[in-house]
Amino acid sequence: MATLEGTTAIVTGSSRGIGADVAQQLAAQGAAVVVNYRQKAPRATKVVAGIEAAGGRAVAVGADLTTPEGPAALVDAASGLGTLNLLVLNASGGMETSMGEDYALRLNRDAQVAMLTAATDVMPAGSRVVFITSHQAHFIEKVRTMDAYEPVARSKRAGEDALRELIPSLTEKGISLVVVSGDMIEGTVTATLLDRATPGAIEARRQEAGRLYSVSEFATEIVRMATADVPTGHTEYVGGAEDFLAKS
Repeated sequence: MATLEGTTAIVTGSSRGIGADVAQQLAAQGAAVVVNYRQKAPRATKVVAGIEAAGGRAVAVGADLTTPEGPAALVDAASGLGTLNLLVLNASGGMETSMGEDYALRLNRDAQVAMLTAATDVMPAGSRVVFITSHQAHFIEKVRTMDAYEPVARSKRAGEDALRELIPSLTEKGISLVVVSGDMIEGTVTATLLDRATPGAIEARRQEAGRLYSVSEFATEIVRMATADVPTGHTEYVGGAEDFLAKS
């Protein structure tokens, strides 16, 4: 049964992986979705085509969130589909070697705030923002992570903190913020890069956690939090958080 009829959503970083699956699942529940990509237009177009073939509504929009015009382009596209009332902040990065030393902070902190600010300027009361992070980032101040991931983890935690600081102003607008924190996810680019940098990292984490979620399973939990009856500022832990919580 469609539970998101009448909803218009932006999903950042949704041309592949978790973001693409979230976009597809939202559309399957009735939402009109803005599928965002930075460079991979064919991938985003394929996601949109799949949504439309299943009877949903979506549009692919190329936008670099680290630029001033990027967030505005996504909000404009959403306005063409309906009233924007769901923002899923999925885009992240920082392990790239060609984007500059400050890219992780620009994307994982500054761009998240810029995207939220642009979106909430038009989002009505009752809307929701969902920020996606990892346990390795969420708990970074208290639990050590892999050396290769630490700069990204710290930038994502900085992004989460910056978004949480905006909760009072969001509350005044009637908009809620929910954080979804996940363990390493099987099949993602980040997990692959970490395993390449630290061979055996995925298997080691799988043994510690008992199992790792798939992209589709994690996306399902994100979509569930789009409408879950939880207070603003709530953190939803998905998979393997017990050992992190015990250490923090």
